[in-house]
Amino acid sequence: MSAELRHPFSTGQPCPQGCVPAIPSDVEALVLDFDGTLADTTGGHEEALRTALRPYGVDLDHDWYRQHVGLSIRELLAALPGGPALPHNEIIANSRAHLLAVLHTITPIPCVVTLLGAARRAGLPCAVASGASRLLVEPGLAVLGLAQEFAAVVAREDAMHGKPAPDLFLSAARRLRVSAGNCLAVDDAPDGIASARAAGMRVFTVIGGHLAPAENRGTAALPAIAPPPSADPFR
Repeated sequence: MSAELRHPFSTGQPCPQGCVPAIPSDVEALVLDFDGTLADTTGGHEEALRTALRPYGVDLDHDWYRQHVGLSIRELLAALPGGPALPHNEIIANSRAHLLAVLHTITPIPCVVTLLGAARRAGLPCAVASGASRLLVEPGLAVLGLAQEFAAVVAREDAMHGKPAPDLFLSAARRLRVSAGNCLAVDDAPDGIASARAAGMRVFTVIGGHLAPAENRGTAALPAIAPPPSADPFR
């Protein structure tokens, strides 16, 4: 892996001045969420699910979806009013097909890419810990031109329990051979922040195009979300 990022911002927008806090001196590794953190994919995932639900007469509510960002698609369908009765496998397949068709349009979140660059220049190993399927995460990293910057990519298939359980972040720390307590995590969603905290990591989150310690976001009371009984290969 190179110590310098090769990827120019595809948004054409530089990271705002002061958008990235300094990495604490005792941090030994960086672990990033993918959707909504490293890549600006939230709108695309919402539209993909809305499109997949439409044939079943379900209109996905925007506010409801944004309140549940960070859950896997199967967990979203389980929580959706009327969702348990829907054909989950068909909806997941249709949503994933839509996402893959527009994957080339995703863009990076500049402040997170800037932090990634600072970590790599400092020689810190980096990993992705995502609740999404590897079938989406690895092509997404390739589209962003960032695949070579990560020593490990942990996806939903790689852990028994998804976020907010700590499994994904703990797996990333193990693969980097760094104590979780010496890792800095970045996640945009409440369940992801809860997951990283449960793993014992310090956490940054994305707020209005900037990074800040998650404690400043008022996430002390995070929703309790029951983890699924087994790993789900779909997001």
